[in-house]
Amino acid sequence: MFVQALMIGLIAGIGILDGRILGQVMLDRPLVTGTLVGVVLGDIEQGIVIGAQLELVWMGLTGIGASTPPDVVTGGVLGTAFAIMSGSGFEVALALAVPIAVLAQTLGVLCRIVNSYFTQKADMYAKKADFRGVTIMMWIPVSLFFLSTFIPSFLAIMLGATRVEGFINAVPDAIMAGLGVAGVLLPAIGFALLLDMLYSKKMAVFFFVGFLLVSYTALDTMAIALLGACLAVILHFYAPSIKGSGDNHAKSYQPITDNLTEGEIDFD
Repeated sequence: MFVQALMIGLIAGIGILDGRILGQVMLDRPLVTGTLVGVVLGDIEQGIVIGAQLELVWMGLTGIGASTPPDVVTGGVLGTAFAIMSGSGFEVALALAVPIAVLAQTLGVLCRIVNSYFTQKADMYAKKADFRGVTIMMWIPVSLFFLSTFIPSFLAIMLGATRVEGFINAVPDAIMAGLGVAGVLLPAIGFALLLDMLYSKKMAVFFFVGFLLVSYTALDTMAIALLGACLAVILHFYAPSIKGSGDNHAKSYQPITDNLTEGEIDFD
């Protein structure tokens, strides 16, 4: 149990560093952490399945402005681990992962508050050309982020799912009910955030075509994705020829420019 707790703690600790010092390689996503937890606990299939389902819950979740989103790393790791250890499947994973992620969010906020001190110290060392001091001030926040997920994950596995579930049950029912509602709404919010960045008047019709196909046909997501890919190829290669042909093609065809956004974001 100690070795498994140590390995799961390392998965969470390394996952939280994604996007900070490791670059954005998606190590923090539930699909990845769930798979790694499955490897550690000897049930890769359940790790992938539960990780994929939790990915749908938190897809598109991101910090807006100064807000700190729920800690999907700790929630995903512990939710998957407890679901596999208890043999109860995704229901336990969702029941534990969402509250754990919200509770672990406070540690992330605390780390950011503490790290602001080291940022100021780094500025002071930089003015003195003290590169060693700047380096230390840069690595301390990284270590704090690592420990903020490693320690809770390690201790939670050592304590066991029963005690952690008992701690969650000690939270007032009203708060747990609110977290449950939030967990149901998270997938919709995630997709809404993605749609807000990608939506434009010229692309809206394709969104609604996909929505109608899901609502009124028996096609699954993969079939609709492949259908959308074929439609994109048709529009790319054949739509220009509709506007002109022969020598007049170059004159008659004017490429459509669209930044894909109606807001302030400009991808150009």
